[in-house]
Amino acid sequence: MIYKFRAILDAEEDIFRDIAIESDNSLEDLHNALINAFGFDGTEVGAFYTCANDWSWHEEDGIPLFDTGDIPGEIKTMAEYTLDELVHEQNTKLVYVYDLFSMWTFFLELAAIEEKALGETYPALLFSHGELPAEALQSGMRGDLSDEDMFGEFEDDLDDDDFDMFDGDDSFEDMGFEENWN
Repeated sequence: MIYKFRAILDAEEDIFRDIAIESDNSLEDLHNALINAFGFDGTEVGAFYTCANDWSWHEEDGIPLFDTGDIPGEIKTMAEYTLDELVHEQNTKLVYVYDLFSMWTFFLELAAIEEKALGETYPALLFSHGELPAEALQSGMRGDLSDEDMFGEFEDDLDDDDFDMFDGDDSFEDMGFEENWN
């Protein structure tokens, strides 16, 4: 079967791509199709997130491109999931984040399930609308944090006196460190 997805970039302007891909392809195949469809260079990693009908998702439930666990094989990667395992008529939505520092966020929705057309090559870009902005949008979906939110009450706890021990003297004798500890 062929899955037809609409991938919508979380942006102020309407920017989306329609992609057709085989249902038994992996999430990694969809990742590569999205990179190509949106014109990224592919040097950054991404992650998929299953989500509810209201698009809510949890970062800890991400499916990464590479195994990032402490024990090899501990975390299933994109290559280990087929699309039809996660997406079907009852669960039509995924969130995809490319470049985990810039956080390009895409909302993917399964728009159609069709028979494979003879002679077609998949994945295929079916339709393209809008151009990528220079930078990813910092939206509320990603918890747009101000410095105060990030540092909270600790931001003002340090003053210049806290750094006096580092001024001028390179000696660590008064701090209890031995020069040749190893």
